[in-house]
Amino acid sequence: MTKLSKNSLLLHLGIAMATITTLAFVSMVSSVVIAELTQGVATAINQAGSLRMQSYRIASSLAHLPNSKVESETQWKKSSDLVEEFESRLVHSRLVSVLSDNLSHAPSSAYAEVKQEWFEMIKPLLKRYLSATNLAHQQTQTFDANIARVSYLEVVDPFVAKIHHMVKLLENEAESKIRLLRLIHISSLFLTLLIAFTVMYLMKTRVQTPLYDLLDCAERTRHGDFSKRTPYIGDDELGQLGTAFNEMANDLSKMYTDLEERVNEKTSDLERSNRSLELLYNTTKTLNAAPISDEIYNELLNDIQNLLDVGPGSICLTGQDPERAFRMASTRNPDENVPDICNPPNCPTCFGDGKSHCIKVQRGSNDLLCVHSTPILHQDQHYGVLLTEIPKGKELKAWQKRLLEAVANHIGIAIDVTQRTNEGRRLMLLEERSVIARELHDSLAQSLSYLKIQITRLKLTLEQPDGYEKIKLIIDDMKSGTNSAYLQLRELLTTFRLKMDGGGLSTALSDTVKEFTNHSGIPITLNNRLDKYLIDASEEIHILHVVREALSNVVRHSDAKSAQVRLNFDTKQNIISVIIDDDGIGICKKAERVNHYGLAIMSERANGLGGEINVACRDEGGTRVLLKFQLQHRDRDNRRTLDPNNLAKTGKIQVTG
Repeated sequence: MTKLSKNSLLLHLGIAMATITTLAFVSMVSSVVIAELTQGVATAINQAGSLRMQSYRIASSLAHLPNSKVESETQWKKSSDLVEEFESRLVHSRLVSVLSDNLSHAPSSAYAEVKQEWFEMIKPLLKRYLSATNLAHQQTQTFDANIARVSYLEVVDPFVAKIHHMVKLLENEAESKIRLLRLIHISSLFLTLLIAFTVMYLMKTRVQTPLYDLLDCAERTRHGDFSKRTPYIGDDELGQLGTAFNEMANDLSKMYTDLEERVNEKTSDLERSNRSLELLYNTTKTLNAAPISDEIYNELLNDIQNLLDVGPGSICLTGQDPERAFRMASTRNPDENVPDICNPPNCPTCFGDGKSHCIKVQRGSNDLLCVHSTPILHQDQHYGVLLTEIPKGKELKAWQKRLLEAVANHIGIAIDVTQRTNEGRRLMLLEERSVIARELHDSLAQSLSYLKIQITRLKLTLEQPDGYEKIKLIIDDMKSGTNSAYLQLRELLTTFRLKMDGGGLSTALSDTVKEFTNHSGIPITLNNRLDKYLIDASEEIHILHVVREALSNVVRHSDAKSAQVRLNFDTKQNIISVIIDDDGIGICKKAERVNHYGLAIMSERANGLGGEINVACRDEGGTRVLLKFQLQHRDRDNRRTLDPNNLAKTGKIQVTG
């Protein structure tokens, strides 16, 4: 047997039930066996008891002396019948059946003794008596009958005593069997009760108590208490269950502890992520919400100090000389007794090799302060460092270092954007000044030069005596030149004051068409098929200038009765077309104005768009100004400004007939 089967509760319970069943079976079988063994004993006892009575009846019949012949015959017959009845009772099966042939059996031995005495002594005496009595009936009573009668009366009591002894033995044997049956029943009952109480005790100690204890442990475990352990850890089923439960509770306790640690760790990571996201959000919001200033950088340093739980910080920027930097912002409170870490001699130490590192700074007599230096980089451009003081006893974690690097990167991007914006503004200002200078040169400068020449002519003509008519012509030319210069000045002022309101290109074009229609009386229609999100603001300005210059030429030079402005977009080739048509006399008949400064202005705008402009005569009459430029695959940063004097070389403007 295995260890489990020897200590199994089911095995013990099965043994107890089998034992109780066996005892009940033994009790029933013993009852059946003893009942079989005692069957006929009571009849045999009665039969044996009747032998005593029969002996005394014979003695009584022998003791009575008859007075007459008739009475003597009756007595003889009665005595003879009593003797026969005694013998039939003595050998009857009801008595013999309960006896055995084994003489060691006490009742059988007593029976054999009674039977022997009957056949060897009592029955011969009675035969002598009956024989004598029968002879006396025929003649006279003899001496032998009296002797036989006296002899029987003398031995009847000992003989009855032997019969009584045999009956007693039969009774004792029957009682012994009944006592044995009673003992078996009592023993079976006692053993059954003992086993039942034992089973109940085992059920109480080895089943109920451990089971209740396991239920209590399970209930506590269900409510999250993993400290309860069951003391019952035997080798039976519940003991093994208790051992398994204790191991499970230990594992659950470890898992729960580990889960709490993991939850705390995840919570800490989540809080850290929230702080990181909040800092990055505040950084991007702060750096993009308003123009960058020292106050914005101070606010950013305060956010870093509060969200990362570090000390005050500084932002130092460097120029061309990497060994000298200037401090843009700082949240450190100045201390007269402690030297500031941000001094020009410390710049090489702070900047290091362009990587994050820790700087040990002597603060006081024995106090060393750790300052974490994070480089401010963007596209391999080193702008400066972000210095963060680390409180004593703390160290920056990896995520804090990465976050500081991300913030420093955003600062680098903001500085780069600011520099690019300022550079773009400077370039735009220079470009705009160049455009103004060129347009002044191409318009007012030429007109003023023309007037200067006319003044020289006028001065020379005044010295001639017959120059009155020439003077009049020169004055008329000067007047025409002055009017032309004034008109050009107004056009330039209108061009320079032109601005785009919130309505965008569509509204500006509508207002322009209305303006020229009202001033000239020429009906001008507008057909704009461009989406307002298709082009940017600079492209809108260039298109508007081209349209205004073209309409100005229509009004001043075409003698047109109507004009049309159309804007289309070719989705297949990503080309935008701006078409201005009129039904006037056409540019072919005014070829002398091909090099007019207005065409040069339109060419400048086309060049700014990276496209080309074509001025041609229409087959049905009039002039068409066609501007084309492509949205994709053009380099907007490398657009070059064309000199009006070199337009013929560039091929950007075409005038065809």
